Amino acid sequence: MGFAGLASSPLVVAQPFYQGEGREGQPEIRVGEIAVRFLGIANVSEEVVRANMQIREGRAVDDTMIDRDIRALYRTGLFEFIEVKREALPGNVFNLVVEVTPKYRVMSVSYRGNRKIKDNRLDREIKTRANASLDERQIKEDSEKIREHYQKEGYNQVSVTYAIERDRATGFGAVIFNIREGNRSKIGSIRFVGNDNIKSRKLRKAMDTRKWWWLSWLTGKGRFKDDAFEEDLDKLRDYYREEGYLDVEILPENISFSYPSPKKLLITIAVDEGRQYRIGEVEVTNATIYPPQLLKRLLRQRTGMVYSPSKLDKDVERLEDAYGTAGYLDTRVRMIRKPNITTGDIDLEYEIEESEKFSVESIAIEGNTKTKSVVILRELVLGPGDVYDTVREKISKLRLDNTRFFEDVQLSPQETNIPGRRNLRVAVREARTGNLTFGAGFSSLDRATVFAEVSQGNFDLFNYRSFFQGDGQKFRLRMQLGSRSSEALLSFEEPWLFERQLAMGFTLYRTSSEYNSDYYNQIASGGEVYLRKRLFELVDGRLSYTYEVVEIKDVTSEGLTLVQPGRTEISRVGLQILRDTRDKIIGTTTGNRVELNIDVAGGPFGGNVDYYKLDFRGAQYYPTFEFQNQVMSVMGRAGVIDSYGDSTSVPYYYSFFLGGPYTLRGFEYNDVAPRNSAGLLRGGKSYGMLSLEYSMDVVNPIRIAAFYDAGFVNPGAYDFNPSGLHDNIGVGIQLFVAGAPLRLDYGIPLSSSKQADKGGQFNFSFGTRF
Repeated sequence: MGFAGLASSPLVVAQPFYQGEGREGQPEIRVGEIAVRFLGIANVSEEVVRANMQIREGRAVDDTMIDRDIRALYRTGLFEFIEVKREALPGNVFNLVVEVTPKYRVMSVSYRGNRKIKDNRLDREIKTRANASLDERQIKEDSEKIREHYQKEGYNQVSVTYAIERDRATGFGAVIFNIREGNRSKIGSIRFVGNDNIKSRKLRKAMDTRKWWWLSWLTGKGRFKDDAFEEDLDKLRDYYREEGYLDVEILPENISFSYPSPKKLLITIAVDEGRQYRIGEVEVTNATIYPPQLLKRLLRQRTGMVYSPSKLDKDVERLEDAYGTAGYLDTRVRMIRKPNITTGDIDLEYEIEESEKFSVESIAIEGNTKTKSVVILRELVLGPGDVYDTVREKISKLRLDNTRFFEDVQLSPQETNIPGRRNLRVAVREARTGNLTFGAGFSSLDRATVFAEVSQGNFDLFNYRSFFQGDGQKFRLRMQLGSRSSEALLSFEEPWLFERQLAMGFTLYRTSSEYNSDYYNQIASGGEVYLRKRLFELVDGRLSYTYEVVEIKDVTSEGLTLVQPGRTEISRVGLQILRDTRDKIIGTTTGNRVELNIDVAGGPFGGNVDYYKLDFRGAQYYPTFEFQNQVMSVMGRAGVIDSYGDSTSVPYYYSFFLGGPYTLRGFEYNDVAPRNSAGLLRGGKSYGMLSLEYSMDVVNPIRIAAFYDAGFVNPGAYDFNPSGLHDNIGVGIQLFVAGAPLRLDYGIPLSSSKQADKGGQFNFSFGTRF
C-alpha cells in the first residue's frame, strides 16, 4: 500500500499513515530506508530523483511530506508515473520504495525537406531540444511554429509534419520534422466576387493582407499568412456590418487560392452581402427626468440612416453622458432592436433605467507611491461637494494621462454609506519619469557629438528622501560636446506656482558654435526666466525675460565688414501666444500648431542693443489615407526684425537666414540670405517660408517623406516681396533612435541664386522641424 499519482490527475493517497483519531496523540512515524525503483528504462539517474525529494532516512514523515515530494518530482517533467510504497517495520518505522516511470528523452532533432531555410534558423523557432523530456504536445506546437516561419518568408504552400522514432531499449526518441516547402510566392492580387454594393478597393483597405509592392520587403506585407488572413475575414465582416449589411457571409470554403505563375498567388474572396438595413422608427422610453423628445435630439443616428452598430453604441453613450453630467451616474440605456416586417427596417427603442442623483463625497487616491496626492488632485476637475459629472470624470482622466507620470490611470465611483453620495476613486500606477542618457551622434550641422543628459519630469526640489521625485516639477541638465559646437544647459519648471495653474521656470545655458557662420565663432551665455499660463480654451501665453552675453571671436578678415569681435549684452522681454491641437508631438497625424513670438530688446530693459522681432510659425496636419498612416503637412513661417532707438542696426547673428535641415533642405545651413557687393551673407530683416511634406510609414519605426520647401529673405523690414524666392524638392527618411526622431533628408534646389545653389544637399538632424 502507498501513495500513487498521475500526471494528468490529482494525487491519490492509498492509505494514510494516520487514521481514526487523527494525528494528535499518535506516535511519530519515522523513515527507515528509501529505495528508488525504475519501471522501464532508467534514462534518469537515481541522484536526480533523490535531489528532488526532501524526505530523508531516519527522519519523521507524514502524508503531507510524501505528497509534496511526489508533486516536486512531477514538476521536473521527467516522469510519466510516480508511486510511493511503504513497508512497515517494528517501532513505527517504515521503509519507502519510490517507483518512477521516466519519460522518453529527446535523442536528436532533425529536419527533412528544408532546402530554402537552414537547420540552425529553424532551431530558433522551436523549443524541443536534445536530452530534454520528449513532450509530444510541445513537438506539435513546434511544427506549427516552423510552418508560421515559412509563411512569413512567403512559402504559403508549406506543410510540416513530424515523426518520433522511439527506442525502447534506451528510452530515447529521435524527433524528425518533415517539411514540404513549395514555392515562395507573392500575393499578386486580391479579388472579390459578389460585392455588388461596396467597391473592392474599400474592402482591400480594411485588410492587413496586401498585394506585394516594391516596399513590401520593408513592411513585411505582400506574403500570405494564415493567422493574419483569418483576422482580415473578421475585419471584412465588421466593415460590412458597419455599412448596414448585418447578414453578410464570408465563408472560408468560398475563398479560392490560385497560382497564375509558380511564384504569384491570386486570392479570390466570395461575398454574400445580403440586404442593407436602415433605421426605422426611433423612440425613447422610461425617461422621466428629461423629456423623451429632448433626449432624441441628442441622437446622431436618425430614421432612414444606415444601421451602423458602432455609431448606435456611441448614441447610447451620449444618452448616458447626458444623465452623467447631471450626476445620475448609475443611469443605464438599453438599446432594443425591433425588426419591422412591414418596412424591412430596424426600429430602435432606447430604454432608460434612471438612477438617483449623486454628488462627490471625497477623493480616494490609490497607487501613488512617489507622486504627491496634491499633484493628482490639482489635475482633477471634480471635487468634494460637486455633482458627480461622468464627463468631467473622463476629462480628469485625460489630464492625468497627459502628465505622463503614470502608466495607467483609472477613475471610478466608489460606494459610500451616505445616500446620494459617492467617492471618486483615483487608482494610478506610477511610470518612470526620470532618464539618464548619454551617447554619441552625428548631424550635418554639429558633425560628431557626444552628450550626457539627466532629466526628471516629476521632479521635487525639496524631497531628497524620494530621490527628488513626486511634485510634478520639470528638471533637465544637459552637457554636449561636438566637433563644431558645445552646450551646457540647466532648466527647471514649477507648473503650479502657489498651487495655481501658472507655470514658472528658468533656464541657464552656455553654448559655443562654429556652424552659425563661416565668418566667426560665437559663444552665448545667459539665462531666461518665464511665466506660462493657459489664457483660454487651447491658447497658452508665455512671458519671459532673457539676459544674454554674446561673444564674437576668431572673425575672418572678410567677416570684419559684417561683424566686429567683442562682447554684447542683450536684455530682452518676450511674449509667446501658442495654440496646439496636434494629436502627438512626434509623428503628428492630425491637428495644428500656431504660435506668435514677440521679442523686445534694449530700451527700458537695458543692454547694448535695441531691437524688436515678430515671428509667426504655423503648421497644419491632414491625414489622407489610413494605409501606412499617410499624412500631408503644411508649414508656414514669416518674421520681421528691426532696430529702434539709439541702435542703427540689428545684431548680425540675430538677422534672418534660411537653409539647412530645419528650413530649406536643398541649401546649406544659413546660406539663403541677402549678400553684400562682395558676395558675403549679410542677413535680412524679413523672411517668409512655406514647406509641404507628404509622409507615410514604411514599417514601424521607419517613415519616408517627399517634400517641397520655398522661402525668401529680404534686407528691409516688412518687405515680403517673394522675388528672391529659393525653393527645393526632396525626399527623406525618419527613424527613432533612443526615443528621438532621426531624419536624413536629400534636397535638390529648383530656383535660387548662383551663390546659394551648391547642388543637392544631404541633411542629418535630430528632433522635429517645429
